[in-house]
Amino acid sequence: MAKNAKADNRAAVHAVAPTMPHLLKVLGPGLITGASDDDPSGIATYSQTGAQFGYAPSWTLLFSYPLMVAIQIISAQLGHTTGRGIAGNLRMFYRNPVVYVCVALLLVANIINVGADIGAMADAVRVLIGGPQIVYVLTFGVICVVTQVYLSYDRYVGVLKWLTLALFAYVVTLFFVKVDWSTLALNFFFPHVSFDKNYLTAIVAILGTTISPYLFFWQASQEVEDIRAVPERKALKGAPEQTEDATARIHQDTFVGMGLSNVVALSIMVTAAATLNVNGITQIDSSAKAAQALRPLAGAMAETIFALGIVGTGLLAVPVLAGSAAYAVGDALRWPTGLDRKPRQAKAFYATIAIATLIGVGLNFSPINPIRALYWSAVINGVVAAPIMAMMMLMAVQSRIMGRNTIGAWLRAVGWLSTAVMTLTAMAMIVTSFL
Repeated sequence: MAKNAKADNRAAVHAVAPTMPHLLKVLGPGLITGASDDDPSGIATYSQTGAQFGYAPSWTLLFSYPLMVAIQIISAQLGHTTGRGIAGNLRMFYRNPVVYVCVALLLVANIINVGADIGAMADAVRVLIGGPQIVYVLTFGVICVVTQVYLSYDRYVGVLKWLTLALFAYVVTLFFVKVDWSTLALNFFFPHVSFDKNYLTAIVAILGTTISPYLFFWQASQEVEDIRAVPERKALKGAPEQTEDATARIHQDTFVGMGLSNVVALSIMVTAAATLNVNGITQIDSSAKAAQALRPLAGAMAETIFALGIVGTGLLAVPVLAGSAAYAVGDALRWPTGLDRKPRQAKAFYATIAIATLIGVGLNFSPINPIRALYWSAVINGVVAAPIMAMMMLMAVQSRIMGRNTIGAWLRAVGWLSTAVMTLTAMAMIVTSFL
């Protein structure tokens, strides 16, 4: 009997802390979440900021890193400890109208983002090889729906992990441009403070892009998926013996995933600063136009790598955006959810993924201005992020929800700081939207 107990313990430890030497095998929800943060819409934001202000706003990516890490670890621990996603936990402990409003806003913002990202991917392909953009929009929409609905969970997660490699395109691009490293270091480590309205708006846009609600919902839900995918894994509230190893894995996964996200964002901003800004090009309204602008300044290879990165990151981000919306809606309405389920076992969940993606595709054929729509998506994200973060923080410190696994002092401190920053960001977004 003692031998069986030891064997079960070893199996549980293996489930929560894989010992495979390959880092990619250990990393999962945090890596994919961090990578999806650098979607084509985010690329446009970082490119525009670098083009307009040069290296000056680079400090925001150093500042936001611990804030991102803390709130994503809290999201992951909520999911893994309770065995429920963010919306499922909100439904358990808050009134339904509050949950429905948050989920509805998330759904609207994600659909707009999906549409903008698919349009950016199509535009990037058109830049590379020409041809009708409408065909590329429809093709990418179909690919994103089919892969989520019909690929097995393990294979789908494997595809997403490989797609994270697309992010390194932006690190490679740095080798094709001339960077003023001393000026970059000065601005990166010593914040440049300005009360210019446009500069403050850019800072708000960066923070709103790097800390987004869909990231909370996705990482928490993927932790729940992993519990279902590995029989030995249990929700930590009912299996406290797995806590130490699971927490270590979540921390490692999230630190690396968010670190990759911010390194790539910095690379994009620096590339734009070193090429566009120094040559007087200060307005870039899409990621594809940023790629095009690189050709005369840094060569055709830089343009090609940048454009291919847009396609790769879009293929990663669109399913995450649609998937996080489906998890949120499904958990709020008590539907069966999960990419590990067959389509017939979670019809409404998969239908939400498909409908959200197809509406996003449809936005590309509507008279709605995509840049304006994306701007309002960012405003919605900023407004909904702060209250969701506050509710998450309140849940994460309650033993009736987390059992023995309430978050520690450093997560409480940095988590509340992140919530305060996003509250100020939301207020700034609202003010700049109406003034």
